[in-house]
Amino acid sequence: QVQLVESGGGLVQPGGSLRLSCAASGSISSAYVMSWYRQAPGKQRELVATITSSGRTNYVDSVRGRFTISRDNAKNTVYLQMNSLKPEDTAVYYCKGRRLDIYTGDYWGQGTQVTVSS
Repeated sequence: QVQLVESGGGLVQPGGSLRLSCAASGSISSAYVMSWYRQAPGKQRELVATITSSGRTNYVDSVRGRFTISRDNAKNTVYLQMNSLKPEDTAVYYCKGRRLDIYTGDYWGQGTQVTVSS
């Protein structure tokens, strides 16, 4: 059992930065693939960034070069550094974990609101 709690969202101006954190109640070892998703009102939930157990990262094209996903397994925490924020980045951001060695289903956080506006 792993519970995920996101934090760090808020209101920022266009061009600003935010750092989201996803804290896990249990250990997130190299067996976990961690991702950030986002969902704007009336829109589908979108995969934003993923960091695999091998450290490979992937990003949706719209955030590549602006966002950075990272993880600190010792702190059981995943981060999403968001720079050069745009109004279209406004969404609820969710952390998701998936264990690869055994099936447990996906773990989801409750989400944190990011609003980019003047």
